[in-house]
Amino acid sequence: MRIAVINETSAGDKNPDILAALEGSGHEVLNIGMKQKGGDPELSYMHTGFLTGLMLNSGRADFVIGGCGTGQGYLNSAMQYPNVFCGHVMNSLDAWLFTQINGGNCISLALAQGYGWAGNENVKFIVERLFSVERGGGYPPHRREPQKRFRVELEQVSAMVHKSFPEIVASLPSEIMHQSLFYPGVMEVVDVESLQDVELKAALQKRISEKT
Repeated sequence: MRIAVINETSAGDKNPDILAALEGSGHEVLNIGMKQKGGDPELSYMHTGFLTGLMLNSGRADFVIGGCGTGQGYLNSAMQYPNVFCGHVMNSLDAWLFTQINGGNCISLALAQGYGWAGNENVKFIVERLFSVERGGGYPPHRREPQKRFRVELEQVSAMVHKSFPEIVASLPSEIMHQSLFYPGVMEVVDVESLQDVELKAALQKRISEKT
């Protein structure tokens, strides 16, 4: 599994904790957010929400771990995009249940609120439990079938109520688009020229040409 770690400006200093939690997991980690708190250039949760949508809709990542001070801003930003199913995860039980019941592809962590002594250990426990059970398998066992059905229905609703991702790329404000795409390391991961989605490739090429 390819996991993108996307930290925003207030939570960049927690980036090493997330990477440490993923170490030895056997997953490929794409670290494309902020690596320190604040600084220039800067990614807000508006930018990291878009990058989350881009990573998942382009197929460059299978799962995204993000967050912000409370985890709420990033959650709301990421969920504006199609095919993003994000959970607000505060502890390992949240992670364990989210994977089984909701089968999502993204989590939002609170990286300031309540992040005190042993906060890094909490992140480690979250990651361990997040990938310890079947994604979308259902819990408790007697609820498996309806929960799987609800998960499919959620995907269908998401497709109905969102624009396509190429349309979103074409219409987003330049400040969000360009600051996200040209953040150091992002373009290398996206690798626009090798995208299989022809419409998304064309939309990104057009927006990139505006900057260059």
